[in-house]
Amino acid sequence: MTPRGEVLVAGATGYVGGRLVACLERERVLLRCLARRPEALAGRVAGSTEVVQGDCLEPETLAPALRGVDTAYYLVHSMGSGRRFATLDETAARHFGQAARTAGVRRIVYLGGLGAEGEAELSEHLRSRQQTGEVLRASGVPVVELRASIIVGSGSLSYEMVRALVERLPVMVCPRWVRVRTQPIAIDDVVAYLLAARDLPEGADGVYEIGGPDVVSYREIMLEYARQRGLRRWLVPVPLLTPRLSSLWLGLVTPLYARVGRKLIESLRNPTVVTSDRALAAFAVRPRPLREAIARALSQEDAELSATRWSDAFSSAALPSPWGGARFGTRLVDSRARVVAVPPSRAFAPVRRLGGSTGWYCGNALWRLRGALDLALGGVGLRRGRRDPERLRVGEPVDFWRVEAYEEDRLLRLAAEMRLPGRAWLQFDVKPLGASRSEIRQTAIFDPAGLAGLLYWYALYPIHSLIFGGMLRGIAARAQAEIVGEG
Repeated sequence: MTPRGEVLVAGATGYVGGRLVACLERERVLLRCLARRPEALAGRVAGSTEVVQGDCLEPETLAPALRGVDTAYYLVHSMGSGRRFATLDETAARHFGQAARTAGVRRIVYLGGLGAEGEAELSEHLRSRQQTGEVLRASGVPVVELRASIIVGSGSLSYEMVRALVERLPVMVCPRWVRVRTQPIAIDDVVAYLLAARDLPEGADGVYEIGGPDVVSYREIMLEYARQRGLRRWLVPVPLLTPRLSSLWLGLVTPLYARVGRKLIESLRNPTVVTSDRALAAFAVRPRPLREAIARALSQEDAELSATRWSDAFSSAALPSPWGGARFGTRLVDSRARVVAVPPSRAFAPVRRLGGSTGWYCGNALWRLRGALDLALGGVGLRRGRRDPERLRVGEPVDFWRVEAYEEDRLLRLAAEMRLPGRAWLQFDVKPLGASRSEIRQTAIFDPAGLAGLLYWYALYPIHSLIFGGMLRGIAARAQAEIVGEG
């Protein structure tokens, strides 16, 4: 076992970097993160983690960050910066490698991309990823380069692009690249490889190709994702969509990926499969199959959703709330808050009385109409009411909702059981603001099932905004009125 010294993560604000940092913190290593904007990591790292300002394109900022570092993780790329991304990546890697050599870093661990090395038709993106590894090795510092294909996990750009297409398009016109073979790997397995790379023996540097056990096409990935989401999708192959036309089409259907879409599409034309068993021989990691990787990604999103305190997430400005709501994985999130001059126990009292004979503090006639429609469609309607007008327990019904989480005077989360093209939750968080003031935050969360779910959300968003906004005002008014009544 190699002696463990200080660890630096360059690229900690990225998708893989953030997951890696969380795992390193759990292992209680001496950890340092390099960031161009340290404030971007505020609240995302533990207090024991040191965050230093630095930019790989400004070499003078790297020496302080690398001083005393044993292992440096290099997870930096510039694909979102425009046409010059390959040049910027090469420059950044050269600066980082030189600074690491000067600082006496024992090992650099780098995550690159799979693709046949030296292939004439290799995309600019994949060629740049491999060139970055070569530049780091040229510094003279031993480099462990892990090469992966599509990473399956919420937040991975390739996975999110595939998911966005499947979620939004019942029928997809698919160019040639959807039949290209790839070897997807779960994000948890990528992080496991990154962690284990730190403990490889001296002399074990070099390139390791990593991937799950399944060699599949992008078409098969899309269909497996659709199967697990309960979506029926038809993929119509066409020979005419060039990478440029595909990227324009992608930008139209999924605007979030328009900026990097062309680079990604050009990469998808290259097979990205493991051709060496060196990683399996050197590492104890055994990656999970595609079906399990997608299932785990979806279940982790549910766990992250359940653990999120929306009062903290929105108040820290981590999730802005534009028209139509903010996105959280596949979910659409609409949140609003009101401050009341009462302690949390008083602020929460109207929340715990929701439903049943109390009603919903706004638009009760509309709630009854929604219940009647639900009943007509074979749903549960409003006839269940609630067990007790004052007390709630996890698992019991509240009209056509069910209590999924409950913390006295702090949290109520209701899961919808009415007929919907997706899944829905309504959550209330109460947060103390001093001795006699509280914030009541109401958050509506919707996980749309395909295009029908998206149409439902956006078509009814103005009505939901009026009802939910009125409900929150009614809750706040009731909490304040009870204090006045007692006075």
